[in-house]
Amino acid sequence: MKTFAIIPAAGKGVRSGFAAPKQYIKIKGKEIIVYTLETFQRNELIDEIILAADPFYFKLLQKIKEKYKLTKIKTIVEGGKERQDSVYNALKVLKAKPNEFIVVHDAARPLLPVNILTGAILYAKKKGNALVCLKAQDTLVKGKDYVESYISRDEIFLVQTPQIFLYKDLMSAMDKAYKENFYGTDESMLIKGIGKKVHLFEGSIMNFKVTRKNDIDLFKNLIKK
Repeated sequence: MKTFAIIPAAGKGVRSGFAAPKQYIKIKGKEIIVYTLETFQRNELIDEIILAADPFYFKLLQKIKEKYKLTKIKTIVEGGKERQDSVYNALKVLKAKPNEFIVVHDAARPLLPVNILTGAILYAKKKGNALVCLKAQDTLVKGKDYVESYISRDEIFLVQTPQIFLYKDLMSAMDKAYKENFYGTDESMLIKGIGKKVHLFEGSIMNFKVTRKNDIDLFKNLIKK
């Protein structure tokens, strides 16, 4: 039984403040997406990697694959307008069996700890799926210009990736979403939409998403160490 990793990398990264999408920005001579891909390349539980990207970057990704010996990258497909479209395009080209697992991970989460990836996959195989997330630690408030109310953090989690689901479940959830013209913010929302329980797996503060310029600065400082 194989485990496939889908890395949606078609985002424009406009919030980063850079001209190029943030996943292609070079840090210490390597594109951010390379750090992400190397984690999946090294992990023994990952059999195959599928990238969904803007066709403009296909040549660059091919060069990256060859330069860093990312042999698990088997396919690069055209990404879609939204993340959901990119993941769906990747799913459609997979030759996966119904009970094989799909691991979806953001291209711009380059510091995913190896033990979190391994642990989440094993947990998904035990429970049927796994959603990597971080338990809220700070005080949470609701409001706009002032505090309207305080929210209990006891059952609040910050969603990360990877998100790991059975191929049959993820395809079923995607098909249902498109039939209903629904776009979720992530795969777990779609899985919940077909009545499946989504199991939480504790993530890591290191597994942050590079979104804005200050995230890039933080990433630079962390890899220096």
